[in-house]
Amino acid sequence: MTTATLARTAARVENAVKVYGSGATAVRALDGVSVEFRTGRFTAIMGPSGSGKSTLMHCAAGLDTLTEGSAYLGDTELSALDDRRLTLLRRDRIGFVFQAFNLVPTLTVAENITLPTDLAGVRPDGEWLDALIDAVGLRDRLRHRPAELSGGQQQRVAVARAFANRPDVVFADEPTGNLDSRSGEEVLGLLGGAVRGSARTVVMVTHDPVAAAHADEVVFLADGRLVDRMEHPTAEKVLDRMKAFDATTSREEGPS
Repeated sequence: MTTATLARTAARVENAVKVYGSGATAVRALDGVSVEFRTGRFTAIMGPSGSGKSTLMHCAAGLDTLTEGSAYLGDTELSALDDRRLTLLRRDRIGFVFQAFNLVPTLTVAENITLPTDLAGVRPDGEWLDALIDAVGLRDRLRHRPAELSGGQQQRVAVARAFANRPDVVFADEPTGNLDSRSGEEVLGLLGGAVRGSARTVVMVTHDPVAAAHADEVVFLADGRLVDRMEHPTAEKVLDRMKAFDATTSREEGPS
């Protein structure tokens, strides 16, 4: 990979293999995947259940380790870091949005948003923080706690927290899975707006073609392998691609 390509790549994996278990019960969740996630882009990862999409995200984000191959954040190889340096890298350079929100229930909205910078012991950028709070539309809820918010509002807090320390990449794992369609659209709009408005990079795992249509591109996995990549996705094109996976699986399995 050239220096120019590296400069445009926020995260990548090369020949990524992930095996769970051993012997006859071993499961090969990733089977030689090489894929880059480009800087300033919103990328969705899709595939049938068990295709390895969440495993790919977790390994690319340093939440899990590869059995073989390499994962990089920028030009930093994650496997070269000890536990402490990997923890610091995740804290300082990566943001996370999860399906279950993962907010701290005893903290207010404002405290949850600034948690990454508080843990890092740095003062948040006031202008950036104000812009985030306005973007998620929760200025009148800053003193509330998560239990006092709707699911959509909690996920908006999680999105603001993920971007609070200006990370290189935000990884989102099914961020709309627990939301109604309206709240889901709002969260997807926030993720896309952050990419286009501040040149952030977002990588999102989703099973929803409508959610994937908000991305700049979609990468498709099947049986732990990268099988396709789609630029400028629409819900219809993504759904057609997913139906093709189902048809292929049905032919391979044969009649029951």
